[in-house]
Amino acid sequence: MREVIFLIADIMNYAHDILMDTFGINMTDKQLHFWIIGIIGMITFFFVYIAFKIVEKIKWSISLFAFIYTFTVMVVFVFAIELQQAVTNRGNMELADALIGLWGFLVFFMIYAAIAIAIYIIYYLIKKRK
Repeated sequence: MREVIFLIADIMNYAHDILMDTFGINMTDKQLHFWIIGIIGMITFFFVYIAFKIVEKIKWSISLFAFIYTFTVMVVFVFAIELQQAVTNRGNMELADALIGLWGFLVFFMIYAAIAIAIYIIYYLIKKRK
């Protein structure tokens, strides 16, 4: 996990150096964050917007939206826990821990989805008989 964070930090530092050296952009960290995060955020927004417009047309779109939002929150939560472990030295900061935690959420969600689908099928069959 630490290696992944250091790799991301190295990539960001390299990108920063390219912007500063190649394009002669001389910005403070705050200015650079403003522009880069703003641009990345808008690109992400457009991809998410298009994806959600597609999901909107699916029958159980609210459930899909809830799953996507919850999964996103869980990703942030899991990595916050891993970072907290690194800062406090209480536990090992490992990518495998984060992934197994997310796998736990996915397994519990699949169990919920199976139960919900079974109930829906039973309800549909009873309604169809009447």
